[in-house]
Amino acid sequence: MRGEFKVRGGKLVSVDVESDGEVVTSAHVFGDFFLEPDDALEDINAAIIGQSVDATGAEISAAIDHRLASRPEPVELIGFDSGAVAIAVRRALGHATSWDELTLEVIEPVVLPPVMHVALDEVISQEVAAGRRNPVLRIWDWDSPLVVIGSFQSLRNEINPEGAQRHGIGVVRRITGGGAMFMEPGNCITYSLVVPTSLVEGLSFEQAYAYLDDWVLGALGDVGVKARYVPLNDIASEQGKIGGAAQRRFANGVLLHHVTMAYDIDATKMGEVLRMGGEKLSDKGTRSANKRVDPMRSQTGMSRDAIIEAFLEHFRGRYATQPSAYTEEELETARGLVESRFGTQEWTARVP
Repeated sequence: MRGEFKVRGGKLVSVDVESDGEVVTSAHVFGDFFLEPDDALEDINAAIIGQSVDATGAEISAAIDHRLASRPEPVELIGFDSGAVAIAVRRALGHATSWDELTLEVIEPVVLPPVMHVALDEVISQEVAAGRRNPVLRIWDWDSPLVVIGSFQSLRNEINPEGAQRHGIGVVRRITGGGAMFMEPGNCITYSLVVPTSLVEGLSFEQAYAYLDDWVLGALGDVGVKARYVPLNDIASEQGKIGGAAQRRFANGVLLHHVTMAYDIDATKMGEVLRMGGEKLSDKGTRSANKRVDPMRSQTGMSRDAIIEAFLEHFRGRYATQPSAYTEEELETARGLVESRFGTQEWTARVP
């Protein structure tokens, strides 16, 4: 059984393993990485042999580290680490998933009330978990302004009610953590990615964000934006922050990952609706809320629709995909969630 893992910004790690159904009986690690001294590869292989086929990534990684630490001379792993080997082993044993194993359904933009998209994040995640859908990439589009706050944010601390009322902007709370999304029609690009949690098996939360955002960095490059990932969950260009991501891992083995990127935000209005104090801005290297988010329009000269189409083209070229659409049953379930939860003051103000 073979497993592979490409370290982001590093090298490819592959492993062939055999087992007797209970423990690993044979292991051969290989790839385009560097290792000094080179005979340490024998120790890496030996550390994997004898591991339970149900061993966690952390257990496999710890076994490798312990074996290498017992050598008389230091060992240097270049372009990879024991965690990367552990992920490759877990994939070989069928416990982790790679992009190559997935066919993703792509749902192109459909204009809906923004609160419906918040509800659809939960609906689509449950559909994927139940096996009624493949993993999904869907692009949001909306017909009215709304601020979407993170699951754990304080409504009172995040929103200036006078500013929100003056500009006719509502507020809804989503099911993921992170910060507020200031959404007016056409002002940003938002997508949700629903995948099996096994796709990020063995990755830390920080690594999982970078791993799932990697494709959009390539897509931004296609439209002329030189972007980079900034831990924990930001995407930035040479001109400043472009957007941010949020995640939720469900107990049923599904991960929701969504990203909002600024296209052409009215920063003055955003500053009047959101409470953005100095502490929140302190790690962004800026003193002004008006300079916090750098719109993509100024960097690309492209329309929002053209950028979205370029993103979809990049995604389809990178992964196996199939076109899809929302079902009437999913939309009806989402409407019910809006009425019972997401559209209620009890939910929105649950963290006052």
